[in-house]
Parts: sequence; C-alpha cells; structure tokens
Amino acid sequence: MSISSDSTESPKGNLHGFKTHFKNDILSGFLVFLIALPLCLGISLASGYPAVAGIFTAIVGGLVATFLSNSELTIKGPAAGLIVIALGCVQDFGFTGGVDPEKDFQAYRLALGVGVVAGVYQIILGFFRVGILVKLFPHAAIHGLLASIGIIIIAKQFPVLLGLSSHGSPLDLLASIPYFIINMNPQIAFIGILSVIIVLSYSYIKNPTLKLIPAPMLMLLIIVPMETFWGIGREGAYTFNNQVFEVGQKFLVNVPTNLLKAVTFPDFSGVITETGIKYTVLFAIIGSLEGILSAKAIDGIDPWERKTNLDRDLIGTGIANTLSAFIGGLPMISEIVRSKANIDNGARTRFANFYHGMFLLIFVALIPGVINQIPLAALAALLVITGYRLASPNEFKSIYREGKDQFIVFVSTIFGVLATDLLKGLAIGIGVRIVIHFIRGGSIFRLNAKIIPERDRSITIFLRGSIIFSSWIPLRKQLQRFLDNGKRVTLDITETQLVDRRIMSKIDEWKIKFKEKGLELKVRALMTSVDE
Repeated sequence: MSISSDSTESPKGNLHGFKTHFKNDILSGFLVFLIALPLCLGISLASGYPAVAGIFTAIVGGLVATFLSNSELTIKGPAAGLIVIALGCVQDFGFTGGVDPEKDFQAYRLALGVGVVAGVYQIILGFFRVGILVKLFPHAAIHGLLASIGIIIIAKQFPVLLGLSSHGSPLDLLASIPYFIINMNPQIAFIGILSVIIVLSYSYIKNPTLKLIPAPMLMLLIIVPMETFWGIGREGAYTFNNQVFEVGQKFLVNVPTNLLKAVTFPDFSGVITETGIKYTVLFAIIGSLEGILSAKAIDGIDPWERKTNLDRDLIGTGIANTLSAFIGGLPMISEIVRSKANIDNGARTRFANFYHGMFLLIFVALIPGVINQIPLAALAALLVITGYRLASPNEFKSIYREGKDQFIVFVSTIFGVLATDLLKGLAIGIGVRIVIHFIRGGSIFRLNAKIIPERDRSITIFLRGSIIFSSWIPLRKQLQRFLDNGKRVTLDITETQLVDRRIMSKIDEWKIKFKEKGLELKVRALMTSVDE
C-alpha cells in the first residue's frame, strides 16, 4: 500500500487526528462495515447465538473499544476463532439447535453471563500486565490451535452450506461429508456453492470500480436477489429428481425489526457451575491470546510502525467484552482479517474502527428487513472459506519449514483439539513441546546462563542447554536490564543444544532496540545451534 505525502507524520487517534484524517478513516470504516456485516451474522449463527449478537459485538467494539485501546488500526468484533468456544458453551448449557426455542434462549442467557465474567477476567489480566505471558505459549501450538478451529468450522458449516442441519462432533461431521453431498438440498446448495465461487473468484476481478465492493458484500448483492427470485423464504417445498425438498424462512437470517427489543441481559446462575468455570477460562485465555496475537500482527504491517500497548488493549477489550455480553453480544477480539482490510483501505487512526461500528448500528437499526433476506448458506460459505484459510495446506507447509519439532507440536495440537476440546488440545501441544525440550536436555522456566562482565561496559551471556519458548521471559528480562543500564551485550549460544527459531527472531527484534539506543547486541553462534 502506498502512503501519500501528507502522511509523513505518524497519525494519532486524538482530536487532531480525528479532524485531519476524517475522510480516510470514514471511507475505510464504511468499507470494513461492508465486510463485517455478513461475517458478524455468520459468526453469530455458527456460535449458536441469535444473528444480531455479532452485530452488537461489533457496534460495542467500534463505539467503545476505540476510546479505550491505543491500537490504531485494529478492528474489534466477533471472530471465527471463538466460534468453537461460543458454540460449545451454549451446547453445554442445553442449546437444542432450534428444537426447543425456550431452552435455546436460556442457554444463550447463561452464555452471556459467562461472557461478562470472562470480560472482567480480561480486565484483571490487563491490569496485572500479563500481555507478555503470551510468549509462554509455543508458536506451533498456537498455530495448531487456530488450524484445528478452522477444521472444526469447516466441519460445522459445510452441512449448512448444503441446506442441511449440523449436529455431531467435528470428526463425525467430517466423516459424514459424502452423506451430506448425496442428500443436499439442491437450491440451497446451489446458493452456498455459488457464494463460495464468487468470493474465491474475487481476486480475478480487474474492474477497479467493482473492486471497491468487498468480496462478501459483492456476494450478497448477487445472492440476495437470486434468493428473492426463487422465493426460498416462502414456506413450501419443491421436487427435484423425484425427491421433495423444503424451503422457508428457516433457511434465511432472522433479526428483530426493533434493535432495542433484541437486547438480552445475561443470567449469571451458570457462572459458578463446572460448565461456567470451564468456558469463562476458555473465553478469557483463548480470546486474550488471539486478540494480542492479532494486535501484534497488525502492528507488524502498520505503515507508520506504531506499537500497541498490549496490556492497555487487553483492558479495553475486556471492558468492551463485558458491556457487549451484558446486552447480548458475542465475545470480541482484534479481528485480523478486518484489520488488514482496514489498512488496505487507507485507514489512518483508530476512528476507522469507530466508523465501522457506527455504520453497523445505523444499518441494522434502520433497515433490518434487508438482512432478513440473506440466505444462511451464503454466510456458511464465508465461514467455510475462513476455516480453510485457518487450516490451509500452506499453513502446514509453513510450520514444517520451521523445523520438525515445530511440526510435531503443531500436528499434536490439532489432533488433541479434535479428539478432546480447545483447552485440552492446547495443553497437549504445550506438553509435547515440553517433552521435546526435556529430550533436548532443557529445563522449564529457568534460563541456563552464565553472565560475565567484560571491559568497556560490555556483557557476555553464555547460554547452555535448549532455549525455547519458556526460556524467553527470563532472557528478555536480562536483555532489558542491560539495555536500561547502557551495556553492550554478546549472546554466546555456541554451547546450546537447540535454540528455537522464534527465540532467534525475537533476538533480532532486540538488536534493533539496542541499536536505537546506540548500543549493540551481538550473537555468537554455531549453525547447528538453531532448531531445524
């Protein structure tokens, strides 16, 4: 993305930035709104929440979190990565998938109670400055977690894309794919498959005017008129190949015509149950983990290289999550796809996030009838594509190139999640990484190092054993101490058995920090010291 000459000074999300960058931010906010609308609806329904819940989340994320976090370019809202947790929560609270609406509504209210408490936990985590604890989680385990979430999303949404119900474990659903294809509802499946084709073909569009419309919205502009023409929302049936198939309102989105009447308050009676405690921890840990990683990723592509205060961002997200759950919304994070689109669309400050929330509020409040014409199969198509991107073959190749140890942890986490659940699967991935670490002769949470002062304010740190994710915090503490004291540092890793590639990349970042202060951080290494 090119940056215009008026952008040489780093834009700031203050009153001056609000006035100066108004045109850039409101345009980007509008374009991100076009992307967010169908995704918010799809994520809500896939999570077992009412469709409007995701809209509430994005509205609060835009209108509230904007003023609490200093993250300039992230977009706050519901994320596909939390679908599995949200759906598991309502299911464990008695969600029936539409069979018993009263039980479904009560399960939703109990999940909201969990969401409120999880938001409070995030606030506490932020105040205790635990953003750095993300570094304790192995990179490969985190990516394995996200890939497994992608696989689960595909398993859950593929039947919906074909006009069928989605019940069963992810492994059962994956095994049933041939059955789903044989028994699909032809009209609904045509809409779902065409939606996939439209979104995937978007990159081949060369017309610059048409390119102004984001792929999800372009898909809806084609699919909704088609649905109206076929009358899929009218109750009835049709015959195809001597078989009778249903159509009706259940295949379309359903949001209330009055947004205020859709506001739902939580029921806190489930918070202290085993289910409540489990999902409070999951929402707080996985949500915080995903949000912090997304914020760091967006910082890495910020054209002005601004840095987010991760603890402040976690506090802001926690406050917004508490408010969102209190009125009926899903959990939110800094959503990376919409945030990347925000940068690509020319956003300058955090007010683009504010405008995206404002446009959602206006649209849903004034013309909810348009939303109710959207086929569920079209939203399922968006989520299947999202799931594929989380678990794409390129993700497997990328991790494999980082080393066999990383790949073993990655695959172990995926199988662990699919066989158990998210928390246990992540624990399995971390456990496998620790076992490999012990095999390599390492120890946990202790830096095997000898520090030797040299002349001329220089320090040499001799590292031994294996240096992996758990070694980073004590090593970072030493580097920070010597940086603050104005020391030149040499890291000697010639006697290590293994150094994780992620640790080496972090050391490279610290070389820049030392250079900015007129100091030097050098690494004395053998080629065999780095994890392969």
